[in-house]
Amino acid sequence: MPDVACLDTSSDSSCRWSPSLSASLYRIDGWGAPYFTANSSGNISVRPHGSDTLPHQDIDLLKVAEYLTDPKPSGGLGLQFPLIVRFPDVLKNRLECLQSAFDVAVKSQGYGSHYQGVYPVKCHQDRFIVEDIVNFGSPFRFGLEAGSKPEMLLAMSCLCKGNPDAFLVCNGFKDSEYVSLALLGRKLALNTMIVLEQERELDLVIDLSKKMNVRPVIGLRAKLRTKQTNYYGSNSGEKGKFGLTSAQIVRVVTKLGESGMLDCLQLLHFHIGSMIPTTSLLSDGVSEAALIYCELVRLGAHMKVIDVGGGLGIDYDGSKSGKGDISVTYTLEEYAEAVVASIRYVCDQRSVKHPVICSESGRAIVSHHSVLIFEAASDVKPVAHQPKPDDIQFLLEGEEDLYSAVMRGDQEKSLFYVEQLKQRCVEGFKDGVLRIEQLGYVDGLCEWALKAIGGSDHQVQTYNINLSIFTSTSSHWGMGHLFPIVPIHKLDQKPRACGILSDITCDSEGKIVKFIGGESSLPLHEIDSNGKYLLGLFLGGAYEESMSGVYNMFGGLSVVRVLRSDGPHSFVVTGAVPGQSSSDVLRAMQHEPELMFQTLKHRADEVMNTDGGGEEEDENECNNVAACLDRSFHNMPYLATEEGIIE
Repeated sequence: MPDVACLDTSSDSSCRWSPSLSASLYRIDGWGAPYFTANSSGNISVRPHGSDTLPHQDIDLLKVAEYLTDPKPSGGLGLQFPLIVRFPDVLKNRLECLQSAFDVAVKSQGYGSHYQGVYPVKCHQDRFIVEDIVNFGSPFRFGLEAGSKPEMLLAMSCLCKGNPDAFLVCNGFKDSEYVSLALLGRKLALNTMIVLEQERELDLVIDLSKKMNVRPVIGLRAKLRTKQTNYYGSNSGEKGKFGLTSAQIVRVVTKLGESGMLDCLQLLHFHIGSMIPTTSLLSDGVSEAALIYCELVRLGAHMKVIDVGGGLGIDYDGSKSGKGDISVTYTLEEYAEAVVASIRYVCDQRSVKHPVICSESGRAIVSHHSVLIFEAASDVKPVAHQPKPDDIQFLLEGEEDLYSAVMRGDQEKSLFYVEQLKQRCVEGFKDGVLRIEQLGYVDGLCEWALKAIGGSDHQVQTYNINLSIFTSTSSHWGMGHLFPIVPIHKLDQKPRACGILSDITCDSEGKIVKFIGGESSLPLHEIDSNGKYLLGLFLGGAYEESMSGVYNMFGGLSVVRVLRSDGPHSFVVTGAVPGQSSSDVLRAMQHEPELMFQTLKHRADEVMNTDGGGEEEDENECNNVAACLDRSFHNMPYLATEEGIIE
């Protein structure tokens, strides 16, 4: 991201601003291509078909937001910010691009089998997302991965309408009920594959398959020695949570052979961590796993599939640097080429038939198709009191060094003496020497000093956003994950402020103070006194909603599905689910909103009847109280404009 300090705040800008300059400033082409761009109107456009999107097919995100939130009498849907907009067309394109990348790699390298992926349901369990993936992926046998019993039930149900050859990979901790479900899936002609995460699970599979008279397809998860060094590396390697060691793998093979079920072992799975940063690390892990695969073939297993797990990353900051936990150095095509080449080389060296390649690339599939749109409700500018001459003289007593440094333009020394002055005044206030008015003037004096040396031209403002960081961006709060955040309009105007984002929860940690590009503030525009300032958080389609809670009782947001159309707005809303009301959130925490309403209404009746007003006046007042309570229970917990309040 270009240096924020280059954004001068004077009205006489050195150059005309344009959407292309905003695209560069916010790195839109880096993290957003080919799905997001800044259009000629200064708004963010969604390109639903990626690189294949024609110019007239772009969807203006501001127009979508306005239609969704305009009052119903004005022709809108009357939804309230914040909201999530999903674009199934983008989801379909991501799925097709992933499949195409592997198809090209397989063909170009003369690989003797094919790619057949699965979507890990844990990334986002929403019904419509999972059903879309099964539907869009049916032509190329795309399947699902489940890691719990509810996910198993969901996946089994969805795949009844999918391709019969699609894999249902069964991961996670297993009890007899889980294994029974997976075996039942085979009876229902679903292609379930039970992956052993722990050695003890083998006994369950053997015993239950005999009782249910089902011949299972078994996989095992290998605990590789290859691991990452970033945040996600702690979940891989020899000390990873899941997987079997070499010794355990040998014991599993022996036991299956003794049970007459070695032919059931057909899949090898591994996972070296999410967001694999480079193809060199990827190749190391895939090569190690391919060697284990070949050894399993040598030991007599009827191996058919190698599942390379997750790890296909996306470039959240657009840098292509592979640094930190938010960037990768490769494209989809380069990822597929590395996987195919590594497996082909090892198998050819060992004269082993090329296996079907499977991956569990959830993040890369669903991240781009979802956009979180929210309002910046207000901005708070740093305001310092202007000191009076007498106060300046008092405060500068003994501060000749500060005055001299300012007059010399010595920025380093001036900053040092400013901090020294602040500390002296705080101590003076504690000792009773300074009054609170004089303490308040300290900031004004320091501001004067900083302005004199040109050190305060770009003070950071706080933008209060109508959002809960804990509910909507839990991985940012929990692990410091960064997402691209960009105004969805005004991109034809130069941003003249630098801001941090503070949410509306009653928690001091509810703020965003780190942004992509290593920045500690975000270039933003001034908020119009009578207008909305809308921001979008992008690439948040994986995990964020799945991990969200109701901290401070801010619940789930409104969710909308938008498809491209040939109509006047180039889009059509195919589904809209209003966000959780206060009643919904209270009910989720075992409260009873209806009883609460009656309790408060009864209290209002008691209080009004003792005020001594007229009977008609008391009745009107009680009705007003009841109406106010009813609105509060049925509206969303987030800030609402007058037109957004349900009457």
